[in-house]
Amino acid sequence: MSGLRLAVLASGTGTNLQAILDSVHGREGVELVAVAGDEPEAPALDRARAAGVEVGVFEEGAHADRNARDAAMAQWLAERGVELVVLAGYMRLLSEAFLSRFPNRVINVHPALLPAFRGLDAIQQALDYGVKVFGVTVHFVDQSVDSGPVILQRAIELPDAAEAEAVHDLLRPLEHELLPEAIRLIARGAVSFDEANPRRVVISD
Repeated sequence: MSGLRLAVLASGTGTNLQAILDSVHGREGVELVAVAGDEPEAPALDRARAAGVEVGVFEEGAHADRNARDAAMAQWLAERGVELVVLAGYMRLLSEAFLSRFPNRVINVHPALLPAFRGLDAIQQALDYGVKVFGVTVHFVDQSVDSGPVILQRAIELPDAAEAEAVHDLLRPLEHELLPEAIRLIARGAVSFDEANPRRVVISD
């Protein structure tokens, strides 16, 4: 693949978006061409504007329902030639119709070692369970919650962890490394699926 036109969906502060802007945008053929979100005041959108990236806001209340909103957002992204959609703190579930517009081209970063602790409050779930090892997963997005094939994972041992925010502070650097790395791998065509087990993502040199 000679280049990759990238979009990011974000709902919050946008630290993972900033990591993408700082480490892969405009490098190795990767171009961040659009950032979309559902919260008009989200700092992530301000980060995109400051970087000169086009921004779209798709509030749920501005559309008839979730499917209508997702259809409008998918069309907006398609019009900009987006080839890979990255969820970076996007707090809405995407519809089947949206995912069908970008088959195997939507990825997410999750603050847990999937398949454990899916969904919201993953770190608190892990703390409540009493785990000693925490981590980050970058995975393809499918129609269920945090259930798509795993691209990259990294773990750290935190045997004395007690507070979710403190754990997340330690996991953020992993997120900021793994998400851009997954984008780089996809951009150079190094990511594929095992024919014998389509859940297994294969990373080639």
